[in-house]
Amino acid sequence: MDIKAEITKVVEKITKDEKLMDQFKKDPVKAVESVIGVDLPDDMINKVVGGVKAKISIDKLGDIAGTIKNLF
Repeated sequence: MDIKAEITKVVEKITKDEKLMDQFKKDPVKAVESVIGVDLPDDMINKVVGGVKAKISIDKLGDIAGTIKNLF
């Protein structure tokens, strides 16, 4: 399994679906498994969840930086 590819896939789906984003905030493991469609071993799912959280945080920081940049 290509974890990076799965992270990208999950981030794309979660950020486009508000209901799925809410589920991810409440129960990230369940949300990720619903997107991937399989029940992964704990060590793998935790890597994917961590990667998704990091990617979403980085994307939000980029959006904030772009907004601030546009103010000046």
